[in-house]
Amino acid sequence: MLTLDKIYHASYVLSDVVRKTALVQAPKLNPDCELYLKPENLQVTGSFKVRGAGYMISQLSAEEKAKGVIACSAGNHAQGVALAAQKYGIKSVICLPDGAPISKVEATKSYGAEVVMVKGVYDDAYNRALELRDEMGYTFVHPFDNDNVIAGQGTIGLEILNELKDIDAVVVPIGGGGLASGIAFAVKQLSPKTKVYGVQAKGAPSMYNSVKSGKRERLDGVNTIADGIAVKEPGENTFELCSKYIDEIVTVTEGEISSAILALIEQHKMIAEGAGAVAVAAVMFNKIDVKGKRVVSVVSGGNIDVTILSRVIKRGLLMSGRNYTLCVELMDKPGQLLGVSEIIAGLGANVISIHHERASETMDINGCYLRIVLETRNHEHIKQVENALTDAGYKLV
Repeated sequence: MLTLDKIYHASYVLSDVVRKTALVQAPKLNPDCELYLKPENLQVTGSFKVRGAGYMISQLSAEEKAKGVIACSAGNHAQGVALAAQKYGIKSVICLPDGAPISKVEATKSYGAEVVMVKGVYDDAYNRALELRDEMGYTFVHPFDNDNVIAGQGTIGLEILNELKDIDAVVVPIGGGGLASGIAFAVKQLSPKTKVYGVQAKGAPSMYNSVKSGKRERLDGVNTIADGIAVKEPGENTFELCSKYIDEIVTVTEGEISSAILALIEQHKMIAEGAGAVAVAAVMFNKIDVKGKRVVSVVSGGNIDVTILSRVIKRGLLMSGRNYTLCVELMDKPGQLLGVSEIIAGLGANVISIHHERASETMDINGCYLRIVLETRNHEHIKQVENALTDAGYKLV
């Protein structure tokens, strides 16, 4: 059973395992509130997961430690379990789906784990982990639905309250619900007036739907760049705790998540994965009432695959009006391109690329299309460019 004493005990046990991540003030992300970030992306292994795994493993019996532990994960939980097992000198086996990114497989191995690649998807790897548990007598370390794991994650709540007083709201990502349950429980025990908000990706709203309906619901599928919280069904314990201690759960879109990742990079030189950025996105886009309040957003992890980071940044630039493509229909005669260029340059927009297309079955026989990709300041700047072009007689397509 989860208790405040257990969370305090976890904090003591984990003192030489985890890094205490100091709050970072973030005045520009939402100027309407006093926002602080809890940067668990700077944690050992790049995620909060080492807390829950570390505390659960520390509480195993001598017999259980002698046999070792097993887990199933395609990412942060795997590395957390591997590092915690290494710290306590016990064997760890991690089952990974064979499609897991090479970087994550190698990172897990680097912490001393034995990696078992399983053909198929996460569910296949999970089933194989349970088979090996039964065959070999390993202890299964659940990624979220275990009281000791939840207590370990709850140490984040203690650290936030110890560092900052009079907090109005704490905003936390939710996948399976272990992180949100632990933090919400700790915060509500010690500071009942502080609101706790949970955030899910719109493409994976399992806890959002479950709490709304009053019973656990399983999604048919999930689709989000926030792969760390792409969970089809919340846990039994976590569902009960989130229902009881979280004030409200909201969702954020893929574009909003991308914008938050970009803002964290530019303004705070901080790399967050999709799951790590959702709590920041909720505050940036006013999904919750934060005006005039002191707020802490938990940046839960930073293990984003570099191969998709460029795509996420591009999406963030588009979402925030920093990148824009416009198409102008022109008469094919000298001076037209110069006229368009002068207007764009005069308003301070930067041309990244131009594509000039003469032949099209839909355009005038003497016409052409000019497709221009621009670097702009914001959506208001885009509108200024569009208005100036139309005022000068150019037709935007």
